[in-house]
Amino acid sequence: MQKRLSALLDNCNIISIAGKKPYENNVIIEDIAYDSRMVRNNSVFFALKGIHTDGHAYLDLAIKNGASALFVSVLPSNIDDNISYIVVDDTRKEMAFFSAAFYDFPAAKLKTIGVTGTDGKSTTVSFIYQLLNMVGKKTGFISTVEYDSSGTVRKNPFRQSTPEAPEITKILWEMVSNNLEYAVIESTSHGLSAKTARLAAVRYNAAVLTNISHEHLEFHGTMENYINDKANLFRKAEDFCVVNYDEPTKSAFLAAASGVPSLSYSIKDPSADIYASAISTTESGSQFTVHCNSKELKAELCVPGAFNIENFFAAAITVSKITGINIFDVISLSKSIKSTTGRMDIVDVGQNFTVIVDYAHTPGSFTKIFPMIKKNVKNRLIAVFGSAGERDTEKRAVQGAIASEYSDVIILTDEDPRGEDPIVILDQIESGIRKDFDASAVFKICDRQMAINKAMEIAQPGDTVLLLGKGHESSIIYGNKPMPWNEKEAAIKALMCKARA
Repeated sequence: MQKRLSALLDNCNIISIAGKKPYENNVIIEDIAYDSRMVRNNSVFFALKGIHTDGHAYLDLAIKNGASALFVSVLPSNIDDNISYIVVDDTRKEMAFFSAAFYDFPAAKLKTIGVTGTDGKSTTVSFIYQLLNMVGKKTGFISTVEYDSSGTVRKNPFRQSTPEAPEITKILWEMVSNNLEYAVIESTSHGLSAKTARLAAVRYNAAVLTNISHEHLEFHGTMENYINDKANLFRKAEDFCVVNYDEPTKSAFLAAASGVPSLSYSIKDPSADIYASAISTTESGSQFTVHCNSKELKAELCVPGAFNIENFFAAAITVSKITGINIFDVISLSKSIKSTTGRMDIVDVGQNFTVIVDYAHTPGSFTKIFPMIKKNVKNRLIAVFGSAGERDTEKRAVQGAIASEYSDVIILTDEDPRGEDPIVILDQIESGIRKDFDASAVFKICDRQMAINKAMEIAQPGDTVLLLGKGHESSIIYGNKPMPWNEKEAAIKALMCKARA
């Protein structure tokens, strides 16, 4: 794709321009970059200020690699007259709107649904995507786990749940190019925040809330800021929003922020637009009665966990509203819904105990998954988990407290230590473990493979080993270096070692 730089600048709030004048010269842009190493000929480079580095330090490298234009918040001392320097107040925000213009505003050409919440976002995105395709709508999606912009589901190559603006806009453009009609976007609080502006230029038809619990306060500072950033999705919704009545205060705030009609769902509250009763759960799924519009229907979901009924309801009511299809026709598809990679994955190589891999890594997800698993455990529950480094530290003790309420054995291990001392993280989790919990049943093993090996080694017939926090992720980050990782393969490796012993 080629665009004249001058044709794209009307979408940006420019303070000044130095160097080569884009309005007087045919400066051509063929790509957008914010990493100087990824710059190629005729790229525009956005100098972003990050936590660990500042893109302004790499302007010379960007020019060397072929950049023809630079977006900066501060001009360098030396100006290259062959390069256009565009000075703006916020390079991240301008990158979002420049990207939208470069890719011809793809979100405006799709019916776009945003899903936000602390837990269940990827699952709800997947459920909406599946249901829309089941009712004959050509749909793409972007989630933490996977994305589809062309009719083929691919693994998400980005560590960020919400990619930076150029990536997310390019994926939406691919959807338009492939004649898709709908887009479902996992819209995180980071992506919705003005600090990153990753989703600032995305137009949404609908906003969906799963839930809100303690998470990411290292970024947002307070729960109020966290909720307010999520509210940005609802402020952007143009047609309707969907909220969880089991989160009454937060849902009321978000619905009020939206200014468009709201729909509600619940597995507890009969005043919601759609709610469930007579819920019966097993290790393989749930059966329940759906109530909506003074009618009811028995349904079955072949995905474990009562909380997935919430995710399904959020998806079903969204699909019904955005397509105009009767809600019960959508609900009738429940049995065909499939689970998401890294969510409640059973690992079975013939062992006489249960092994489950799940992405749960927040207090909110812990309060849902532990009671559900404990209910079906035949013998002991062995939990293996950690907490991410350079992220919300307050949640660590809370994780320990919840795990000790339901587990018989706790093995603390690395998740993504990043620049923190791994053992300090484990100590902070341990500080929340109940005082009456058997200290001899707590292990701290930083090496995650060794921790999983330990869990399999001590597992007895009828036990359940629950591996939490990594799920679908393909790396563990030490310092700033991602190391390859596959949780399911690590579990299989440990099981095979036990079988050979």
